Amino acid sequence: MFEITFETKCYENDWEYLLKTSHLEHMIAACQTPFTFRQLIINNVAAPETVAHYAQKKVDAGVIDAFYFVDDYIADALKAYGLTREALGKGYYYSCSELVGIYLSKTKFHLHFSGDAFMVAAKSPVGWITEACRLLDSDPQYFVANPTWNYRFDKAKQESFGHIGNFYVGYGFSDQCYLIRAADFQAPIYGYEHELSARYPAYGGELFEKRVDAYMRTHQRLRLVSTTETYIHRNFRKSKLYRRMALWWLGHGTRDVWRFFRLAYYKHRRGI
Repeated sequence: MFEITFETKCYENDWEYLLKTSHLEHMIAACQTPFTFRQLIINNVAAPETVAHYAQKKVDAGVIDAFYFVDDYIADALKAYGLTREALGKGYYYSCSELVGIYLSKTKFHLHFSGDAFMVAAKSPVGWITEACRLLDSDPQYFVANPTWNYRFDKAKQESFGHIGNFYVGYGFSDQCYLIRAADFQAPIYGYEHELSARYPAYGGELFEKRVDAYMRTHQRLRLVSTTETYIHRNFRKSKLYRRMALWWLGHGTRDVWRFFRLAYYKHRRGI
């Protein structure tokens, strides 16, 4: 049995989706894995006391084990990584939750999903997380694992140069979902640059996923991408009116929560 931390994050525009509905419960259950620890990273919220109140409800209900505010730990995390807020620039806002979450991780393996990403039903009888942990345990060159994104199995295959077991092997890194050995990412690996890492969005500056990608390419560290399992990433709308309408609709039962997010994704794929 592998020791694995499950982690997700929230901020002002999405904390209500995670903490006022059963979306978070679904995120964890869909992984079909008995996690050692489950944590929520909270950043940039207008009313921290209110968010803490709802997060504590999730702890009391046994959904998560702990929640942490980025501002309480980011200074120590940056120091441990040899980083500064100035060095991250615009990337600070896209990186601080992930950096704090990894800094606080208490287990050998660490699984992160962004708050707006979630697994769909697994096809393989052997979970991708267990198989990925075995591979990560077997060879330090394997640096990260994740399901395929948004059913793009064709794209995942194109970006690979081989396969092992139920995984494509290649380069690349995404902060939407990553399964890692925590100790690798708790080291000061974030000071590298690589010309191919310039493909990340310019608005994100020198963000976390760009820096990890640069390290991986510089040191020939590889990504494992599931050939059978996928996750969905769908940005939450920022409109307050939409959020209120969605939360009202989501409040009608756990089945509706899952159906809502799947429906939003399929409408997105079809251009509706």
